[in-house]
Amino acid sequence: MFGGGGGGGMNPRKMKQMMKQMGIDVDELDAEEVVIRTADGEELVFDAPDVTRMDARGQQTYQIVGDAETREASAGDAVEAEEADEGAAGEIPDADVEIVAQRAGVPEDDAREALDETDGDLAAAVERLE
Repeated sequence: MFGGGGGGGMNPRKMKQMMKQMGIDVDELDAEEVVIRTADGEELVFDAPDVTRMDARGQQTYQIVGDAETREASAGDAVEAEEADEGAAGEIPDADVEIVAQRAGVPEDDAREALDETDGDLAAAVERLE
């Protein structure tokens, strides 16, 4: 893209100057590990990779250079993903309903309704029911 004669490319300092002139900021990140979780339940783990962040007019791009080890995602990560999915769907966890019901001394149906009205805020739901 930036040309350069024979000799294998351009001086890195010169390249950085040209990118800066074009409005692209480049930063090296001191990363110890990078983990990429795929949709099929695998993880690509980069141990001590070289990570570069480029900011071009507000759009950030990350470049990772290193050898990746492939492994299965751990069970704890799968549980966290399920909980995040439940929260995204707007479902109130049963444990939260039980807590509000006990604190306010009301049936669980009333507690769930109060949690729905307060977007899952336990303290606000209890306050509403007292």
